[in-house]
Amino acid sequence: MVAKLTKGFWPITARIILRNRILILCLVAGITIFLAMQWDNMRFSNSQANLLPDDHPINLEYQEFLDQFGEEGNAVVFAIRDSALFTPENFNRWNKLSKQLEAFPEVDFVLSTDNLKELVKDTVEQKFVMRPLIEETPDSRAEVNRITQHLFNELPFYENLIYNKESGTIRTVMYLDKDIVNTSVRKDFILQDLSRLIKTFEEDTNFDVRISGMPYVRTMNSQNIIDEIGKFILAALGVTSLIFFFFFRSFRATFISMCVVIIGVMWAFGVLGLLQYEITVLTALIPPLIIVIGIPNCIFLINKYQQEVKKHGNQALSLQRVISKIGNATLMTNVTTASGFATFIITDSKLLKEFGIVASINIIGIFILSLLIIPIVYSFLSLPKTRHLKHLNKRWIDAFVNWMENIVRNRRIAVYIISICLLVVSIIGIYQIDISGSPIEDMPKKAEFFKDIRFFENEFDGIMPVEIVVDTKNPKGVMKPATLRRMDQFGEVIAEIPELSPSLSVVNLVKYSKQAFYNGIPKYYQLPTSQENTFIMDVARKSSDESNLLDSFVDSTGQVARMTTYMRDVKTSRMEQIEERLLENITKIFPEERYSVYMTGSALLFLKGTKYLVKNLVMSLALAIGLIALFMAYLFRSFRMIVISLIPNLLPLIVTAGIMGFIGVPIKPSTILVFSIAFGISVDDTIHFLAKYRQELESKKWQIKKSVYAALRETGVSMFYTSIVLFFGFSVFIISNFGGTVALGALVSATLLFAMLANLILLPSLLLSLEKSIANKNTLKEPQIDILPQDEEND
Repeated sequence: MVAKLTKGFWPITARIILRNRILILCLVAGITIFLAMQWDNMRFSNSQANLLPDDHPINLEYQEFLDQFGEEGNAVVFAIRDSALFTPENFNRWNKLSKQLEAFPEVDFVLSTDNLKELVKDTVEQKFVMRPLIEETPDSRAEVNRITQHLFNELPFYENLIYNKESGTIRTVMYLDKDIVNTSVRKDFILQDLSRLIKTFEEDTNFDVRISGMPYVRTMNSQNIIDEIGKFILAALGVTSLIFFFFFRSFRATFISMCVVIIGVMWAFGVLGLLQYEITVLTALIPPLIIVIGIPNCIFLINKYQQEVKKHGNQALSLQRVISKIGNATLMTNVTTASGFATFIITDSKLLKEFGIVASINIIGIFILSLLIIPIVYSFLSLPKTRHLKHLNKRWIDAFVNWMENIVRNRRIAVYIISICLLVVSIIGIYQIDISGSPIEDMPKKAEFFKDIRFFENEFDGIMPVEIVVDTKNPKGVMKPATLRRMDQFGEVIAEIPELSPSLSVVNLVKYSKQAFYNGIPKYYQLPTSQENTFIMDVARKSSDESNLLDSFVDSTGQVARMTTYMRDVKTSRMEQIEERLLENITKIFPEERYSVYMTGSALLFLKGTKYLVKNLVMSLALAIGLIALFMAYLFRSFRMIVISLIPNLLPLIVTAGIMGFIGVPIKPSTILVFSIAFGISVDDTIHFLAKYRQELESKKWQIKKSVYAALRETGVSMFYTSIVLFFGFSVFIISNFGGTVALGALVSATLLFAMLANLILLPSLLLSLEKSIANKNTLKEPQIDILPQDEEND
């Protein structure tokens, strides 16, 4: 019944399209203008991608931390490692820079040698006061040396915060206004005002200023994403148009196809704006993806049009057959491709969900554009010239098809042996795949800001914050000696882990208070003893600045404290070992009945998010396979055919996963996409081949071998064309500066190439070997939908 309906639907559709050409073009133009107007609503992501759902326990803990202590990632750090800094002229210029930074309204405060204060005891008032480190501008080398030696040797509180004693590196820390950290104001400030100020300083002094901190890193990384969108679009257009022209040798056909995909790209940006989704590292891939996926539609439609013209030269009949005969096939293949992307919609990850929604909508959109624009535009043009049809008789294509047919005829055993060997080796490789939870691994390695990340890792042990929140369950419980000792003990555990920086907490402040009580003697930088604690805390309570100092370390009730450390960029397995060790010591040091302690911070948040995405990957891929299986069942109504059709599509995915394991490409947010994307696209070839095979069986009286070879010859050329376009189209992502995007492009390209060979060699081999058990009228019933019209074999 459905098959009969589809037979009538497409001729009617063809008549409607060709009889309302002007109206449809105006409608397309209107929609394009409307979506172009939505571009103003496009927003680039200003915050770190949150891979976990909002109600996830890890997210809730992180939000609780932010509510208590504010935004953790609001520090931008500047550093110089150069002995020439310690001359009066350069040292004063460095201090002037901090004054200039503090003058910006976007800056909350700046901590540097210019405004650094030391805690000292006022013996008269019996309280602590903050005294400036630099009381007068130094005008001699000796004065600068005195200041720096005092800082390096007598103020351990500032070690790893302002200076590195071993290398002599000096650092300035600029804290942005927390209200603007996750807004576009931060981006404008960093890219314009801050960059201009630092450039002027470097030109004046010839120093190389190293800059880092999460706000700066996120801004520069986002800017790289923005820069790459245009590069990808141009590269995708360039590569696909060259390949298209190479196949068709027609400027007209190439130009029409480019117009179709350019409108598709405009629609993609418009949908992003209409839905008000942020442009992230994933959604930035959609415009070039639309180009790569849209060109095969153009190939199918234009190739069919030229075949019809060559056969009978009737333009109206050719255009009508293009729509009625190819429309259903391209719809089915675009639906399966969109399904691969749409599986991300069911995940709880906002990042993947938005990517899946926009990608699937625009894949259907590019199909509609192809089906409408190409026949209508060609209806206004003259018939293709003879030279434009020569590509239909290319000998090298015939040689390729003959090569495949020869393998299927005579080398089936070798095909199975190679397939099994690939399967076994790939499974071994799969067990070697790592999961990467590093938020900076995908960042461009050659970029200056990435080199600066490595500099700060070496000098100050990392830039990714890890927070330990200690709830004493009692107001003012943080300042109790027992709590301080436990926090100090846990700080020693952190210090023993080489990938973590020494912790910064209220413990450091209490140690500093004891040092100040004993007239600043460095050896007293330690927690007070039980006897000392009473009178040192009495002096501290009288200090007017004490409450201000505590704000960064303790909440307003004195019940909850934070311990901040910074982590180097390490492998996920090592990150998990560090987390396990810290949690183990938390349990030992802080009894559960007295303390509630948890770990949070953007570094751990990203790790947990990546692991969560891997679970979603398995779910989305399983759903994609299930959807395609149902689709095959609906089309062919044969369980055996479902199994046969899935084999040549799952094998390339397994091979790709094995390659990832062997060459060390980890599972991460970018490479997670490979499998669902590749499966959704590669199954198109299977549908085309099996539809043609089903048709040939009926026309050739169920003669299996003749049907397989006929289907192979008929579909081999178009599958080769589209696979080459897809291979080189996805290869453009290799030019990216982002490691994950490079891996995505290379892996999808390789997977689609494997899938083409599997569908053209392994699939027909299986059909021939299984013969009667598959191809008979009982197991292969009348399809619910005729993907290819019954008279297609005569074309």
